[in-house]
Amino acid sequence: MKRTNNHSIVSNVLLVIVLISVIFPFLWVLLSSFKNEANIISYPPKLFASHYTLANYTDIWKTIPMTQYIINTVIYAVGVCAISVTFDSFTGYALARMHFRGRTFFYYVIMVTMFIPFAITMIPLFMELSKFGMINTYAGLIIPHATTAFGIFMMRSFFVGLPEDLAEAARLDGLNEFQIYFRIMLPLAKPQLITLTIFSLMGSWNDLLYPMLMTTDQSMRTLAAGLALIGGQHITYYGPVMAGTIISMLPLFIIYMFAQKYFIQGSAMSGMKE
Repeated sequence: MKRTNNHSIVSNVLLVIVLISVIFPFLWVLLSSFKNEANIISYPPKLFASHYTLANYTDIWKTIPMTQYIINTVIYAVGVCAISVTFDSFTGYALARMHFRGRTFFYYVIMVTMFIPFAITMIPLFMELSKFGMINTYAGLIIPHATTAFGIFMMRSFFVGLPEDLAEAARLDGLNEFQIYFRIMLPLAKPQLITLTIFSLMGSWNDLLYPMLMTTDQSMRTLAAGLALIGGQHITYYGPVMAGTIISMLPLFIIYMFAQKYFIQGSAMSGMKE
């Protein structure tokens, strides 16, 4: 009994340490966004300041075209999310429930692409998009991300776990594969689709390297790329950068707060067996 209590105390202490290590950077950025420049760069650094201000939140809108960056980011993230979630669910269903020659081979080929770093493909991809005149365009940002290996893997894993009797009963009722997918499988996959949507939105919204590579015009920059390039175009003021970072985090935070329950539902549904 004593050993169990000691184990519980150690586990709780470790959890508190992990929690602090995760929350502390966010808390530092949040508080720094309300500090003046002198307090941010003071040494030794201090978490709290004697005076707070909203000036950083007004200065960031004057320093860079935040409105245009936000519009570009919304178009990029929502476009990638809508297309990739649709294609990933179609592909995952086909690989899980439909029988055709080469299905296993195609699945393994798709999985192999998950292990290829973007650094290897970014130069050929840039050259290809450049030849098609898609640099500094929304199409150039969205189309290469029209599907993802992770999304296909996630949706296939869910559809494989659904009872085969559901599809067989639907076929006996005269439904074709498209009708089975839209009427039966898609409603059951709602938690997985919402989870994949959140993952896709977070990945696209926070994406830095790809939008920076594919956009050379400032009017086409996304929020992450625009904030990263402040230091290269202006004297670096950390306060406005911190404020811009908080602004960029708010939409994802709000979305996650309303949709977090679907992560648990998605995990539970994934455990279904035939």
